[in-house]
This record gives sequence, structure tokens and C-alpha cells, in this order.
Amino acid sequence: MRLPSRGGRGVVNEARGKRYGLIGERLEHSYSKRIHSLLGDYTYELIPLRREEMDSFFRKADFDGLNVTLPYKQAVIPYCARLSETARVTGSVNTLVRRSDGKLLGDNTDVFGFMDLAERAGLQFTGKQVLVLGSGGTSRTVCAVIRAAGGEPVIISRSGDNRYGDLERHANASLLVNTTPVGMYPDMAASPVDLKRLPMLTGVLDVVYNPLRTRLCQQAEELGMACESGLSMLVTQAAKSYERFMGGCVSCERIEAVLADLRKEVTNLVLVGAPGCGKTILGERLACSLGLSLVDLERDMARERGCSVPELLAGEGEASGRRRETARIRQYARKGGYVLTAGYGAVCDRQNLEYLRFNGYIVHLERPPGRLFGENASPPQDRTAPETLWQQRKPLYAACADATVLHSGTVEDCVQKVTEVYREALHH
Repeated sequence: MRLPSRGGRGVVNEARGKRYGLIGERLEHSYSKRIHSLLGDYTYELIPLRREEMDSFFRKADFDGLNVTLPYKQAVIPYCARLSETARVTGSVNTLVRRSDGKLLGDNTDVFGFMDLAERAGLQFTGKQVLVLGSGGTSRTVCAVIRAAGGEPVIISRSGDNRYGDLERHANASLLVNTTPVGMYPDMAASPVDLKRLPMLTGVLDVVYNPLRTRLCQQAEELGMACESGLSMLVTQAAKSYERFMGGCVSCERIEAVLADLRKEVTNLVLVGAPGCGKTILGERLACSLGLSLVDLERDMARERGCSVPELLAGEGEASGRRRETARIRQYARKGGYVLTAGYGAVCDRQNLEYLRFNGYIVHLERPPGRLFGENASPPQDRTAPETLWQQRKPLYAACADATVLHSGTVEDCVQKVTEVYREALHH
């Protein structure tokens, strides 16, 4: 079995005045329209379809090219006059192109996206047993890539020879790929498996891209595994579909630029740190310079109650304040494009951290102890001495942060440092 090289050219198809789009069952989570708008200037629409509507839709044939997502990557095959070699090998179609004779060519660009995903995570399949969660069209693509690379895919599904309850039978597996929608927006709190059941795993790939960091990937990070979620796969397969629609070749540099633009739109820059570390002023400056919206979670809650932050913290009580804080974190963590400044105790709640990390890049603002807990800083909500409380919580900040930035100079210096690590994250 031979899969195409990643540098293949597309089918020539002039797209001006023609219609392109994405069909699937649930598309409220999709970034595809935005990605294609970044790739080129042409009409691309999201087209939600129920299965019983497919015959009517394809009879009308009012499109020139389509992408296909769950659960129709196999269901569209009967509508194709011809399949590309990649689609034939994988048994899955995610790209449809109207040929000059009016008939449809079914192709598979997910192959390129998945190969790119594995490469970014630094994972290789040769000689390895790989658990593949799910048995749909994306699973077929993933298994074909793994086999072509000399690996052994084992499909785990709700029915069949290998079920989720049988995971321990595959305890020697070294890699895992999730091809199911479990953990996808809006059901972000879900995870398909507990990775602790697989002690030999060294790497995890999750094709889910919304949120950016699924619960599955968060657990993989906690366990020290290499991992990557599906945003880069989405962008790469879209670029290859664009080639099929338009002809020519999208450069690697263009793909990276689109990916960085999309990451900025869907990523929250989260600032955490002790009272007096400068979260508020830095958040304001960063939001302005980066063109993002600022949400100061404590001030937002205080404004809602018509009081100051100290009054809010003094009057709420620990338990009530924590519940209100968690609800507000959930509200904003599902979105992207914000600078979020979190309260001092936010990192103490595991659920808060999980939500902040879904779409967040977390920066810990560290300041010399003598410059913390100033008169304008929000006080801790309990009576523990501030310095003692800081020593207790410092390891929590270190563990949750994607980057730690020392705020020992001017505000401008710190803004520049945070901007640098944030922009580097967007590009890598």
C-alpha cells in the first residue's frame, strides 16, 4: 500500500464564482470557514446536513467542491464517480471535487493532516502498536497511515473484537490516537479513556481541535507523554483541499501563517500570579498591544455585584467566591481571543485549571517576594499570612503554567517578555 507524498499538487479547478463548503452533521464547532477565508478569497460555507437529506442535496449538485466531516466520510463514497488512490486505500473521503464532466472525484486530504500532526508531536509509528479510538472514516485514514509507516493499529470501539472495557488487554501499546468526537466542544469535560490504564504509552494524538487542549491531551501532559491535538491537522488538510479546489500548491510557510492566525483567534492568554505581581496593569497593556479583549475575572465579578474587589472577596466567603469564580472561568474558557487575568486562588481548584487550559496559554507572572502583596493588591480570602500562603501556592503556579515570566523590571519590559513567549507559542 502506497500513500502520497506530502508535496503532491492539486487538481486544477478555477474557483471564481463557484461554491465550496463543508458538509457534516454538527458544524457549530467548526473553524473550516475561517481557515478557508485565510487561505483564499472565494465562497466557502458551512452546510449542516441530516443523513436523510443527503440524496436530495447531491441530486441538486449545487456546489463545485466540498469538504466532508463526521459522520459522512464513508457515506459520500457512493456519490463519487471516481476515487483518488488515497481515498481508495483509506476507504474514506473528506474532499469532493466537481470534474469538468460534472461528476465527482472523491479524495482524502486527512492523510496529509494526520502525517503532519504526528510529525509535530515527534511521534513515529514504525514497529509500534498504536491504539486507535473509533472506527469511522477518520479512523480508517489514521490506520492506513500507521500501516504504511510500519506500525500496527488496533481499533478500539464500542463494539467489535476490541472494546473500551478491554483496554488492559493492550497494555503494551506505546501510542494512542483518538479519532472520536469525545471531548469536543461543547462537551469539553469528557475524555474517551483514562490514560493511566495504559502504563506503556509514550504519546497521544487527538484529532479533536476544539478545544485546543482536550482533557485527553491535558492528562497526557500531566503523565509526561508527547501529545498533540488536532488544530494543525485541520489546517493542513484544509490547505490540501484548497489545492484540489484551486490547483497549485500551498507552501509550508503559508500553512504556518494560517495556523498562527487561527491560534491567535481561538487562544486565551491567561495571566496568573500572586497579588501584587502586576496582572491587572499587564493584562490591560497586553490586551491593547495584542488586539485582544481583556477580562479581569475578579473585577468582572465585582462589577456584577456593584462593589470593589476587596469588598467582593471579604463579603463572598471562600466557598461562595470559589463557585462564582469557577462559573466565570467556565464561561470564558470555552471561547478564545481573550487576555484573562485569574484570581490568586484560581490555581487551587483543579477544575478551574482544566477549564483555563482548554483554550488557554497560561503565563505565571513571578515577582520578587518583597514586591508582592502591596496595598493595592487583592488580599487572600483566608487569614493565612500572605508570605506563607505564597510559599504554599508557588508550586501550583509552576505546575500549571506554560511559561513563567519574571516581573522584576518595568511594566514595558514585562509586557515585551510575555508577548515574546505568547507569540512563540502561536507559531509552535
